[in-house]
Parts: sequence; C-alpha cells; structure tokens
Amino acid sequence: MGKPIGVVAVILGAILLRVIIHFVIRRVVDQIVNGVKKKQNVQDTQALNSPLQAVRIVQRTRTLGSVLNNVSSVVIIVIAAAVILSVLDVNTVGIVSGASVIAAGLAFGAQNIVKDILSGMFIVLEDQLGVGDIVDVQLATGVVENVGIRVTQVRDVNGTLWFVRNGEILRVGNMSQGWARAIIDTAVPYEADIDAVEATILKVASDLQAQPRWRTRMLEKPEVWGLQSISDSAMVIRLAVRTRSAEKDNVSRELRVRLKKALDEMGLTLPSLNSVVLQGFDEANSIKGARPVETAPVPVPKNRAPRAPKAKKSDAGATPAADATEAGSRINVPPPGAPGPRTPRQPRAPRDSSRGTTPGDSGEDRS
Repeated sequence: MGKPIGVVAVILGAILLRVIIHFVIRRVVDQIVNGVKKKQNVQDTQALNSPLQAVRIVQRTRTLGSVLNNVSSVVIIVIAAAVILSVLDVNTVGIVSGASVIAAGLAFGAQNIVKDILSGMFIVLEDQLGVGDIVDVQLATGVVENVGIRVTQVRDVNGTLWFVRNGEILRVGNMSQGWARAIIDTAVPYEADIDAVEATILKVASDLQAQPRWRTRMLEKPEVWGLQSISDSAMVIRLAVRTRSAEKDNVSRELRVRLKKALDEMGLTLPSLNSVVLQGFDEANSIKGARPVETAPVPVPKNRAPRAPKAKKSDAGATPAADATEAGSRINVPPPGAPGPRTPRQPRAPRDSSRGTTPGDSGEDRS
C-alpha cells in the first residue's frame, strides 16, 4: 500500500507544482502587460501609442510566458517520472542504458525535433514573432495564437488554425512590428485637372488625420506621391499614409470612402480606386516615399576673394599703389610696344594723384 500512495503523492505534487508555476508565470506576465497599459493609459493592447516599443513588450512577454509554461510542464513531467520510478524501486540504471540504446537508434529521427526546439528558442529570443502578431511564415498567414517550443500556431483569416513546425519556418514576415503604409491608387479621367485632384486627395487625407478617432492610427502626415501612370482612358494618382501596423486596412477603407465622395463632388467618374502592395524593386525604391533626396550644402571657403568688382572710388580717395595692384590683378598687361586698342599702363611708374587718368586706362579710375 505504501508504494501506490507514494506514486499518487508524487503525481499530485507534480500537478500542484505545475499549477503553482503556471500561476506565477501568468501573474508576472499580467503585471508586465498591465504596467505597460497603465503607463500608456489605455485598456487595449492595440491602442498603445508606441507600436515599436510598448506593443512589442506586451506581445513578447506573452510569448515568453507561453514558452515558459510549456518548458515547465515538460521538466515537471520528467522529474515526476524519475521520482515515481525510484518509489517503485525500478532499476533506473538498466532503463537509462536501454534508453540510451533506443536514443541512439532514434537519433536520426529525432533530428527534426531538436531542430524544431532550437528554432523555437531562437524565434523567441530574437523576437521574430509573438502572440498576437500578424505574420506570414510562407506555410501560413494569419494571427499568432501560440508559440511553443516545437510548434507555432497561426490562425488565418478564414478561421483555420495552422500548426507550423518551428524548424520549417525559414522566413518570417511580421506585419505587426513598427508601422505599415497604406497606399491607394486613384484613377481619374484623362481630362481631369491633375493639380486640383491632387489637392483634393491631400485635403481629404489631412482632414481624416485631424479627427481624434484617426489621429492615433495615422502616424505621419499623408503624402501624395503624384502621377503614377497614364493610359488612354485614365490617370493614376498615388496617395501614401503611414499607419499603425494593425490599422492599415481600416485607414485604407475609410480613405477610399471619403475619396470617392470628394471626387464625386468634383464631377469626376472614378474608373478605379485600389489599394496597392508594393513588391520587388518598386517597393525598395519607394521606401522613403515622395520625399526628395536630401544633400548637404557645399561649403564655400571664407578666405576666397569675391569675383564681383569693387565699388568705384573717387580720385581724391584713391591710392596709387592700390589702384595699380587692383588693375594688375584684373587686366593682362601686354608687353611695351605691343599693338592693342588700349594704351598699356606702367604698373610701377610714379603718378601724380592730382592728375586724371588717360582714356585708355580702366574705367574705374575715370573721373
């Protein structure tokens, strides 16, 4: 009777220990999440003002809590099994040796499991994705519901829950980190006034951002990137707005409704009003949007002499040496006796300051 009671006691102790550890982990996670929300003075995680910092702290904390729960469960089960075997007086040495032989035989089959576990650890440590993130892992696209030590659960837009092995995740496209960009192409008739249409589009987007409901969802001022393409029936004008990562679709829908109404008031029939996802080189070239290239000004040396001629001086205030030096720096003096339209000046010849200049001299010394 003693051994069965001991086994039951070990099982109950393991269950109680698991409950306590999970409770502690959950309390710590809730305190961190509630602390971030209280600091930002919001109730919803998606309403946090700093998508790159506060939201990531919340999501990463929940992910780490999920992983710690899984790890603690595995460790408790292994320890409980070892204790139960010792209570039953089972020869663990033989079991360990037999298990080593079996492990050696299953080593090749367990490579994928080890790969999944290591990949899951690096995914969490490097913050590649977290619970609540909208991700594209090639094998599935949707919201991350759970990140385990071996499998990540992703639920797509249709409600299907995908179990993706961590070792099979080669590329992660996270649409919840930082910000997103809503890009809307508006096709207007060929006869429309481009300047008037661009001004209307920018005004509609700016008015939307000015409203309190949308101010926190649109991170920057809207930008009209200009005329994107021209065809025989329409011209396409592109509008870009940087938004919070989770509000890209909501902002795009609201902008399309308002743009349609505003352009209808102008009497324009819209051939199309589409949202665009840039890819490839188009995406790389449009990272900074329509902002012009910023270049640093070229510095001008301060000791460089100005090229503009100096103001005229009167004969009474002119200095003979200064006049000769200035004239020599501007005029190529030909050798004596050379023909020319002007009479050459002798730069070192003495000169009476009270005498006027000859007609062949520079016009600056002429009275």
